[in-house]
Amino acid sequence: MATSATRIRDVYLGGQFGLSIEIFPPKSAEGDESLRQTLRELAPFRPAFVSCTYGAGGSTSKRTVEWCREIQERHQLTSTAHFTCVGSTRAQLVEWLQFAWNEGLRNIMALRGDAPAGQAQFQAVAGGLKNANELVALIREYFPNMGIGVAGYPEKHPEAPSLDVDFEHLVHKVKSGADAIFTQLFFDNSSFFRFRDRVNQRRLDVPVIPGIMPITEFDRIQRITAMCGAVIPTSLASRLESVKHDKSAQYKIGVEFAISQCRELMDQGVNGIHFYVLNKSQAGREILDGLGFVTVG
Repeated sequence: MATSATRIRDVYLGGQFGLSIEIFPPKSAEGDESLRQTLRELAPFRPAFVSCTYGAGGSTSKRTVEWCREIQERHQLTSTAHFTCVGSTRAQLVEWLQFAWNEGLRNIMALRGDAPAGQAQFQAVAGGLKNANELVALIREYFPNMGIGVAGYPEKHPEAPSLDVDFEHLVHKVKSGADAIFTQLFFDNSSFFRFRDRVNQRRLDVPVIPGIMPITEFDRIQRITAMCGAVIPTSLASRLESVKHDKSAQYKIGVEFAISQCRELMDQGVNGIHFYVLNKSQAGREILDGLGFVTVG
């Protein structure tokens, strides 16, 4: 299938700012229609690409490609498919990559993936890969023209013994052929700036894109941060705690905070912003409007 999809490596060339959003494959027909409406409402902001996650153990691998195709064909937006090492041999990984390429996908977010249910720690299958840098190298070997994004952790991956060890894992991913780093969500910009400085000091020479998740419900964001290790600043947590019985107030605080957070990041020259929109459009629209992004069409 022919495609005009932009490669990640080209999104940020020449100092261009790249807006991107992340979605996940819904589990129901109702969810599908809700996501289509979300994409219709966010598409006019013309994000550089929309990424679609890949379920635990590859459980949504086919759906991920289907959604990426729909993003490109229905909305004329570039898509990026998440892809993990979980539960697959090298041969199976190459087979899936060929399938994705044939379907018109030209960008991959290369991730190790979480340990499958029942495993205390991630274990590669026989003939498989054990970390994301091996996956990046595999993609580069078989699909040298594929755009590749990788994950970065300003506050450390939950499984890493230290920030230093975690950062060296990132170095390996970039040197294996990654085009850009997309961070885990965070709420303290100083942690991102320290992380970006470290990337620059190592002369990794790839864009570092902050990942932003708007707080729309305090309980939900607490569950998410507990899993990923992100820290909610005390002052923000206190404000949200004070309105814990008022979801509309939580939403308002979260959107206002995200606008302020993103404005500071943009003032400090970030290459782009990657929004984790959780398949909903309202908060994303309000934040982008608040930041002065204009819609097209």
